[in-house]
Amino acid sequence: MNMRHNFGRRAKTFAAALAVGALALTGCSGGGAGSGDGGAGNGDDEIKIGVAMPTQTSERWIADGDAVKTALEDEGYTVDLQFANDDIPTQTQQIDQMITNGADILVIAAIDGTALSSQLDAAGAANIPVLSYDRLIRDNENVDFYVSFDNYKVGVAQGTALLHGLGLVDENGTEVADRPTGPLNIELFGGSPDDNNAGFFFEGAMDTIQPFIDDGTLVVQSGQTDFDTVATLRWSQEAAQKRMEDLITSTYAGGSTELAGVLSPFDGISRGVITALQGAGYGTSLEDGLPVVTGQDAEIASVKLINDGVQQSTIFKDTRTLAAQAVEAVKAMAEGNEPEANDTETYDNGVKVVPSYLLEVETIYQDNIQEKIIDSGYYTEEEVNSGVAG
Repeated sequence: MNMRHNFGRRAKTFAAALAVGALALTGCSGGGAGSGDGGAGNGDDEIKIGVAMPTQTSERWIADGDAVKTALEDEGYTVDLQFANDDIPTQTQQIDQMITNGADILVIAAIDGTALSSQLDAAGAANIPVLSYDRLIRDNENVDFYVSFDNYKVGVAQGTALLHGLGLVDENGTEVADRPTGPLNIELFGGSPDDNNAGFFFEGAMDTIQPFIDDGTLVVQSGQTDFDTVATLRWSQEAAQKRMEDLITSTYAGGSTELAGVLSPFDGISRGVITALQGAGYGTSLEDGLPVVTGQDAEIASVKLINDGVQQSTIFKDTRTLAAQAVEAVKAMAEGNEPEANDTETYDNGVKVVPSYLLEVETIYQDNIQEKIIDSGYYTEEEVNSGVAG
């Protein structure tokens, strides 16, 4: 089925239903003072938004959920925000309940992008528009729009940060004239295989560092270079620490072989890797020999580590801008319109290409924390120094 036509049909049906409801309410009230003017959040003609987030075990998702809820409520919508704590049955039940309770629009950040078929079928049957938030929902036609960051570019930024930390390129990715010739040993970590974004992150990073592997400058000493082998289910910090410990034991002779850097796609994974490296005697900071470790999400604990010279970098995905873009998409859906897209080619969910709005990201190093994180109001100086948000 043509995506654009399908969304238009569902959106018009949804908007028409709201209009009929508004007229019925106006007729019953007889108009006059105090009768309200219709629209979201007015009397019984409220528009209900179900927001399903994957977990509260990551501060990133707590920030996303709070930002989306606050922004939607500021627009006058009624919001049902639910966190599933990385349990797929919990998330499916929460979305089922949102539909049962009369949600008009669903905003979903999926735990597993392939596990929501029955919920999406139900949403489609009820003409409920679905906004896929940050993680693309796969294998179903009833995904109307996708808001995220440019996930391939996230991977490119992570690969560039690793190369920069190793002295091979500058911050813009331009190869430096006096770069090391190597060989420099590195290891690779991937994200969760059930998160569609993880593949984009890994692809972007590998496309960036592969030329340096091909010319022998970089060596993945373990030989573990394919995504399925290096993936980290549920982005688990504990699993990452265990795998790094195993790599040190099996490949780096308990710490006697030099390891220059580790590609990590997420700050929680980064902290697990760093704990393993520190425990094996690789140093406590970059200054005294700790390998370069990348990251993502600018979690406050990792921003502190970067500020302290322990973790080398993280990719900053400002949840405030993502939430704002999601709200713009919801507003368009509520009015029966198609949200503004800036990518209509990249994100194929296995059934159709989902129109998307992709945001840019920034790489955080020790020397730009003040400008990018503190001055922007994302974290305060006290939070960065303490490693505790809020």
